[in-house]
Amino acid sequence: MKHILSIGIVAVAMLAVAACGGGGSGFPPVFVAEIVSHQPSDGDIAFDPVLRTFTVANGPQTLFFGIDDLDPHLPEYRAFLDFPLDGSTGEDRVPADAVIRSATLELFLTEVSFAALVPALVDLVPYPVSGLSPLDFSSAPLLVRRFDFFRSDQGRFVTIDVTGFMREVQRLGLSDFQVRFLLDRSVTDFGFVGIEDRVNITVTSPRLIVAYE
Repeated sequence: MKHILSIGIVAVAMLAVAACGGGGSGFPPVFVAEIVSHQPSDGDIAFDPVLRTFTVANGPQTLFFGIDDLDPHLPEYRAFLDFPLDGSTGEDRVPADAVIRSATLELFLTEVSFAALVPALVDLVPYPVSGLSPLDFSSAPLLVRRFDFFRSDQGRFVTIDVTGFMREVQRLGLSDFQVRFLLDRSVTDFGFVGIEDRVNITVTSPRLIVAYE
């Protein structure tokens, strides 16, 4: 739900204005939009290096990325999340002309396996909301950042600062904020992470939180 930040700050500002005899504070209000990912457009893609095949899952209830060491073919998974910014899915809207103050991704992890630390790359990458295809597995990202997941994160929420991504989305005029998660194979070939994305279970759904003016 969109709301003005922060109650404490606003209250202090109002008291200061009253003490000075009125007038505006001179600062624009800051709003917060919370957007749950569009589950039907989320998904993951697995590449089997032995069979040289791709398996695309659109809208699964758990999104995976990394190397599945339990499969003898050692397939690599990459996970995709879609957050519409125009309110078309009933979530909060971020105006196209908004000035972004901050943006955060909140994820609930169901699994962190095969390594105590899983180094990941988070890509800002557009893909069709109508459904993933094998081409999206290695499509060129717009921006990339590193983020480490830990075994202790399993069963917990993690947050990722994506302010730079959100500002780029606004600059390009994109209607969706879309990201891809993959194992950083320049560091390791070990690690497998599951992100919860169950239908109609919004309390643990992937969430984008944007503060803007």
